[in-house]
Amino acid sequence: MKIFFSRYGSLLVLAVMIIIMTVLSPNFMTIANLFNVSRQISVMAVVAAGMTFVILSGGIDLSVGSVVALSGIILSWLIQKAALPVVPAIIAGVAVAVLIGLMNGAFIAKLKIPFFIVTLATMVIARGLCFIITGGFPISQLGEGFQQIGRGYWGPIPIPVIVMVMVYLIAFLLLQGMRFGRHVYAIGGNETAAKLAGIRVDRTKILIYGVCGACAGIASLILTSRMNSGDPNMGTGLEMDAIASIVIGGTSISGGSGWIWGTFIGAYIIGILNNGLNMLNISAYYQMAMKGLIILLAVWLQQSMQKK
Repeated sequence: MKIFFSRYGSLLVLAVMIIIMTVLSPNFMTIANLFNVSRQISVMAVVAAGMTFVILSGGIDLSVGSVVALSGIILSWLIQKAALPVVPAIIAGVAVAVLIGLMNGAFIAKLKIPFFIVTLATMVIARGLCFIITGGFPISQLGEGFQQIGRGYWGPIPIPVIVMVMVYLIAFLLLQGMRFGRHVYAIGGNETAAKLAGIRVDRTKILIYGVCGACAGIASLILTSRMNSGDPNMGTGLEMDAIASIVIGGTSISGGSGWIWGTFIGAYIIGILNNGLNMLNISAYYQMAMKGLIILLAVWLQQSMQKK
Protein backbone atom coordinates (compact mmCIF):
# COMPACT_ATOMS: atom_id res chain seq x y z
CA MET A 1 0.00 0.00 0.00
CA LYS A 2 2.83 2.38 0.88
CA ILE A 3 4.52 1.75 -2.49
CA PHE A 4 1.19 2.32 -4.28
CA PHE A 5 0.60 5.70 -2.65
CA SER A 6 4.22 6.81 -3.05
CA ARG A 7 3.98 6.23 -6.81
CA TYR A 8 0.33 6.88 -7.63
CA GLY A 9 -0.74 9.21 -4.82
CA SER A 10 -0.02 12.25 -6.99
CA LEU A 11 -2.34 10.85 -9.68
CA LEU A 12 -5.16 10.62 -7.13
CA VAL A 13 -4.45 14.21 -6.04
CA LEU A 14 -4.58 15.34 -9.68
CA ALA A 15 -7.94 13.59 -10.19
CA VAL A 16 -9.40 15.22 -7.07
CA MET A 17 -8.13 18.66 -8.14
CA ILE A 18 -9.68 18.27 -11.60
CA ILE A 19 -13.04 17.37 -10.04
CA ILE A 20 -12.91 20.32 -7.61
CA MET A 21 -11.89 22.83 -10.31
CA THR A 22 -14.60 21.54 -12.64
CA VAL A 23 -17.23 22.09 -9.96
CA LEU A 24 -15.92 25.55 -9.05
CA SER A 25 -15.42 26.71 -12.65
CA PRO A 26 -17.53 25.23 -15.49
CA ASN A 27 -15.04 26.55 -18.06
CA PHE A 28 -12.19 24.52 -16.60
CA MET A 29 -12.85 21.20 -18.38
CA THR A 30 -12.89 22.63 -21.89
CA ILE A 31 -10.43 21.40 -24.52
CA ALA A 32 -9.18 24.94 -25.05
CA ASN A 33 -8.45 25.45 -21.34
CA LEU A 34 -6.77 22.04 -20.94
CA PHE A 35 -4.48 22.78 -23.89
CA ASN A 36 -3.87 26.21 -22.36
CA VAL A 37 -2.80 24.60 -19.05
CA SER A 38 -0.53 22.18 -20.93
CA ARG A 39 1.10 25.02 -22.86
CA GLN A 40 1.56 27.05 -19.68
CA ILE A 41 3.30 24.24 -17.78
CA SER A 42 5.49 23.11 -20.70
CA VAL A 43 8.48 25.27 -19.75
CA MET A 44 8.36 24.36 -16.07
CA ALA A 45 7.69 20.69 -16.81
CA VAL A 46 10.70 20.40 -19.14
CA VAL A 47 12.94 22.03 -16.51
CA ALA A 48 11.50 19.65 -13.88
CA ALA A 49 12.30 16.64 -16.09
CA GLY A 50 15.99 17.55 -16.04
CA MET A 51 15.92 18.44 -12.35
CA THR A 52 14.45 15.00 -11.60
CA PHE A 53 17.74 13.39 -12.65
CA VAL A 54 19.62 15.69 -10.26
CA ILE A 55 17.31 15.07 -7.30
CA LEU A 56 17.28 11.32 -7.92
CA SER A 57 21.08 11.44 -7.59
CA GLY A 58 20.82 13.24 -4.26
CA GLY A 59 21.46 16.80 -5.45
CA ILE A 60 19.56 19.98 -6.33
CA ASP A 61 20.25 22.51 -9.10
CA LEU A 62 19.30 26.04 -8.02
CA SER A 63 20.65 27.60 -11.21
CA VAL A 64 18.10 26.34 -13.75
CA GLY A 65 16.00 29.51 -13.80
CA SER A 66 19.03 31.70 -14.50
CA VAL A 67 20.36 29.20 -17.05
CA VAL A 68 17.01 29.35 -18.89
CA ALA A 69 17.36 33.15 -19.00
CA LEU A 70 20.99 33.11 -20.17
CA SER A 71 20.32 30.50 -22.85
CA GLY A 72 17.42 32.61 -24.13
CA ILE A 73 19.55 35.76 -24.11
CA ILE A 74 22.31 34.07 -26.11
CA LEU A 75 19.77 32.72 -28.58
CA SER A 76 18.06 36.10 -28.95
CA TRP A 77 21.35 37.99 -29.31
CA LEU A 78 22.55 35.64 -32.05
CA ILE A 79 19.30 36.03 -34.01
CA GLN A 80 18.78 39.76 -33.51
CA LYS A 81 22.26 41.26 -33.12
CA ALA A 82 24.51 38.78 -34.95
CA ALA A 83 21.92 38.01 -37.68
CA LEU A 84 22.61 34.28 -37.35
CA PRO A 85 20.06 31.89 -38.91
CA VAL A 86 17.52 30.50 -36.45
CA VAL A 87 18.70 26.87 -36.39
CA PRO A 88 22.38 27.57 -35.56
CA ALA A 89 21.25 30.13 -32.98
CA ILE A 90 18.99 27.55 -31.33
CA ILE A 91 21.81 25.00 -31.25
CA ALA A 92 24.15 27.56 -29.70
CA GLY A 93 21.60 28.62 -27.07
CA VAL A 94 20.90 25.05 -25.97
CA ALA A 95 24.64 24.22 -26.08
CA VAL A 96 25.36 27.05 -23.62
CA ALA A 97 22.85 25.56 -21.17
CA VAL A 98 24.36 22.06 -21.58
CA LEU A 99 27.87 23.44 -21.04
CA ILE A 100 26.82 25.21 -17.84
CA GLY A 101 25.24 21.98 -16.60
CA LEU A 102 28.40 20.00 -17.35
CA MET A 103 30.48 22.64 -15.55
CA ASN A 104 28.20 22.41 -12.50
CA GLY A 105 28.64 18.65 -12.51
CA ALA A 106 32.42 18.92 -12.87
CA PHE A 107 32.74 21.32 -9.93
CA ILE A 108 30.54 19.08 -7.78
CA ALA A 109 32.04 15.73 -8.80
CA LYS A 110 35.71 16.57 -9.33
CA LEU A 111 36.32 19.45 -6.92
CA LYS A 112 33.92 18.09 -4.28
CA ILE A 113 32.24 21.48 -3.77
CA PRO A 114 28.71 21.04 -2.31
CA PHE A 115 26.01 21.16 -4.97
CA PHE A 116 24.16 23.88 -3.09
CA ILE A 117 27.16 26.25 -3.27
CA VAL A 118 28.01 25.45 -6.91
CA THR A 119 24.50 25.89 -8.27
CA LEU A 120 23.84 28.96 -6.11
CA ALA A 121 26.99 30.59 -7.51
CA THR A 122 26.02 29.59 -11.05
CA MET A 123 22.55 31.05 -10.51
CA VAL A 124 24.03 34.44 -9.58
CA ILE A 125 26.70 34.40 -12.32
CA ALA A 126 24.26 33.42 -15.09
CA ARG A 127 21.74 36.07 -14.05
CA GLY A 128 24.48 38.67 -13.90
CA LEU A 129 25.63 37.75 -17.41
CA CYS A 130 22.06 38.21 -18.65
CA PHE A 131 22.07 41.83 -17.48
CA ILE A 132 25.61 42.45 -18.73
CA ILE A 133 24.77 41.22 -22.25
CA THR A 134 21.44 43.05 -22.51
CA GLY A 135 22.07 46.12 -20.39
CA GLY A 136 18.87 45.21 -18.57
CA PHE A 137 16.63 45.45 -21.64
CA PRO A 138 14.91 42.60 -23.52
CA ILE A 139 16.16 41.59 -26.97
CA SER A 140 12.95 41.48 -29.00
CA GLN A 141 11.56 40.98 -32.50
CA LEU A 142 13.05 37.58 -33.27
CA GLY A 143 10.84 36.82 -36.27
CA GLU A 144 7.43 35.31 -36.88
CA GLY A 145 8.84 31.93 -37.92
CA PHE A 146 10.71 31.60 -34.64
CA GLN A 147 7.53 32.38 -32.68
CA GLN A 148 5.85 29.26 -34.05
CA ILE A 149 7.94 27.06 -31.74
CA GLY A 150 6.31 28.58 -28.66
CA ARG A 151 2.97 29.67 -30.08
CA GLY A 152 2.27 27.36 -32.99
CA TYR A 153 0.26 24.16 -33.33
CA TRP A 154 0.79 20.78 -34.92
CA GLY A 155 -2.77 19.96 -35.83
CA PRO A 156 -4.84 20.81 -32.75
CA ILE A 157 -1.94 20.30 -30.32
CA PRO A 158 0.35 23.19 -29.25
CA ILE A 159 3.97 22.59 -30.28
CA PRO A 160 5.31 23.20 -26.73
CA VAL A 161 3.10 20.36 -25.48
CA ILE A 162 4.56 18.01 -28.11
CA VAL A 163 8.10 19.03 -27.12
CA MET A 164 7.26 18.49 -23.44
CA VAL A 165 5.91 14.96 -24.04
CA MET A 166 8.95 14.06 -26.17
CA VAL A 167 11.29 15.22 -23.40
CA TYR A 168 9.50 13.01 -20.89
CA LEU A 169 9.54 10.01 -23.18
CA ILE A 170 13.32 10.41 -23.63
CA ALA A 171 13.78 10.92 -19.88
CA PHE A 172 11.74 7.76 -19.19
CA LEU A 173 13.89 5.75 -21.59
CA LEU A 174 17.09 7.07 -20.01
CA LEU A 175 15.96 6.28 -16.46
CA GLN A 176 14.16 2.99 -17.01
CA GLY A 177 15.71 1.48 -20.11
CA MET A 178 19.41 2.32 -19.89
CA ARG A 179 22.31 1.60 -17.57
CA PHE A 180 22.77 5.33 -17.05
CA GLY A 181 19.36 5.50 -15.34
CA ARG A 182 20.20 2.63 -12.99
CA HIS A 183 23.40 4.43 -12.06
CA VAL A 184 21.44 7.61 -11.28
CA TYR A 185 19.23 5.71 -8.83
CA ALA A 186 22.22 3.89 -7.33
CA ILE A 187 24.14 7.10 -6.65
CA GLY A 188 21.11 8.70 -5.01
CA GLY A 189 20.46 5.61 -2.90
CA ASN A 190 24.00 5.16 -1.60
CA GLU A 191 26.93 6.84 -3.31
CA THR A 192 29.57 4.83 -1.43
CA ALA A 193 27.92 1.54 -2.38
CA ALA A 194 27.66 2.75 -5.98
CA LYS A 195 31.42 3.35 -6.06
CA LEU A 196 32.12 -0.07 -4.58
CA ALA A 197 29.86 -1.58 -7.25
CA GLY A 198 32.12 -0.14 -9.94
CA ILE A 199 29.93 2.76 -11.04
CA ARG A 200 31.91 5.74 -12.32
CA VAL A 201 30.19 8.16 -9.99
CA ASP A 202 32.03 11.33 -11.00
CA ARG A 203 31.37 10.87 -14.71
CA THR A 204 27.73 9.98 -14.08
CA LYS A 205 27.22 13.09 -11.93
CA ILE A 206 28.67 15.31 -14.66
CA LEU A 207 26.30 13.74 -17.20
CA ILE A 208 23.35 14.15 -14.81
CA TYR A 209 23.91 17.89 -14.54
CA GLY A 210 24.48 18.00 -18.30
CA VAL A 211 21.02 16.46 -18.81
CA CYS A 212 19.57 19.06 -16.46
CA GLY A 213 21.28 21.80 -18.49
CA ALA A 214 19.94 20.35 -21.75
CA CYS A 215 16.39 20.45 -20.40
CA ALA A 216 16.91 24.05 -19.26
CA GLY A 217 18.08 24.91 -22.78
CA ILE A 218 15.01 23.29 -24.39
CA ALA A 219 12.73 25.07 -21.90
CA SER A 220 14.48 28.34 -22.74
CA LEU A 221 13.81 27.79 -26.44
CA ILE A 222 10.08 27.36 -25.77
CA LEU A 223 9.89 30.37 -23.45
CA THR A 224 11.98 32.70 -25.65
CA SER A 225 9.90 31.77 -28.69
CA ARG A 226 6.63 32.29 -26.83
CA MET A 227 7.75 35.72 -25.59
CA ASN A 228 9.46 36.53 -28.92
CA SER A 229 12.28 38.03 -26.88
CA GLY A 230 15.13 37.26 -24.55
CA ASP A 231 14.44 38.93 -21.21
CA PRO A 232 17.11 39.03 -18.48
CA ASN A 233 14.36 38.54 -15.85
CA MET A 234 12.77 35.45 -17.38
CA GLY A 235 12.95 32.15 -15.55
CA THR A 236 12.90 33.79 -12.12
CA GLY A 237 11.51 31.34 -9.57
CA LEU A 238 11.39 28.52 -12.11
CA GLU A 239 13.55 26.29 -9.93
CA MET A 240 10.96 26.48 -7.12
CA ASP A 241 8.12 25.32 -9.38
CA ALA A 242 10.32 22.55 -10.77
CA ILE A 243 11.26 21.29 -7.30
CA ALA A 244 7.60 21.48 -6.23
CA SER A 245 6.55 19.37 -9.23
CA ILE A 246 9.19 16.75 -8.47
CA VAL A 247 8.43 16.48 -4.75
CA ILE A 248 4.66 16.45 -5.31
CA GLY A 249 5.23 13.73 -7.92
CA GLY A 250 6.72 11.45 -5.27
CA THR A 251 10.46 11.70 -5.87
CA SER A 252 12.39 11.60 -2.61
CA ILE A 253 14.19 14.90 -1.94
CA SER A 254 17.10 12.88 -0.51
CA GLY A 255 17.48 10.90 -3.75
CA GLY A 256 17.37 7.26 -4.75
CA SER A 257 13.67 6.83 -5.39
CA GLY A 258 11.17 8.47 -7.70
CA TRP A 259 9.32 8.26 -10.98
CA ILE A 260 9.69 10.57 -13.99
CA TRP A 261 5.96 10.35 -14.76
CA GLY A 262 5.34 11.43 -11.17
CA THR A 263 7.15 14.66 -12.02
CA PHE A 264 4.94 15.01 -15.10
CA ILE A 265 1.83 14.61 -12.94
CA GLY A 266 3.27 17.00 -10.35
CA ALA A 267 3.77 19.64 -13.05
CA TYR A 268 0.10 19.30 -14.00
CA ILE A 269 -0.93 19.63 -10.34
CA ILE A 270 0.99 22.92 -10.11
CA GLY A 271 -0.39 24.06 -13.47
CA ILE A 272 -3.99 23.22 -12.60
CA LEU A 273 -3.59 24.90 -9.22
CA ASN A 274 -2.32 28.09 -10.86
CA ASN A 275 -4.93 27.99 -13.63
CA GLY A 276 -7.80 27.27 -11.26
CA LEU A 277 -6.80 29.98 -8.81
CA ASN A 278 -6.47 32.46 -11.67
CA MET A 279 -9.95 31.55 -12.92
CA LEU A 280 -11.23 32.12 -9.37
CA ASN A 281 -9.45 35.53 -9.31
CA ILE A 282 -7.22 34.61 -6.38
CA SER A 283 -4.11 36.79 -6.01
CA ALA A 284 -0.73 35.53 -7.25
CA TYR A 285 0.70 36.29 -3.80
CA TYR A 286 -1.59 33.69 -2.24
CA GLN A 287 -0.62 31.26 -4.99
CA MET A 288 3.07 31.58 -4.07
CA ALA A 289 2.31 30.93 -0.41
CA MET A 290 0.17 27.91 -1.29
CA LYS A 291 2.93 26.37 -3.43
CA GLY A 292 5.37 26.73 -0.56
CA LEU A 293 2.93 25.02 1.80
CA ILE A 294 2.37 22.23 -0.73
CA ILE A 295 6.14 21.56 -0.91
CA LEU A 296 6.34 21.36 2.90
CA LEU A 297 3.33 19.05 3.04
CA ALA A 298 4.69 16.77 0.30
CA VAL A 299 8.10 16.43 1.99
CA TRP A 300 6.47 15.77 5.37
CA LEU A 301 4.28 13.04 3.86
CA GLN A 302 7.32 11.45 2.18
CA GLN A 303 9.28 11.40 5.43
CA SER A 304 6.31 10.04 7.37
CA MET A 305 5.87 7.17 4.90
CA GLN A 306 9.60 6.35 4.97
CA LYS A 307 9.57 6.14 8.78
CA LYS A 308 6.60 3.78 8.68
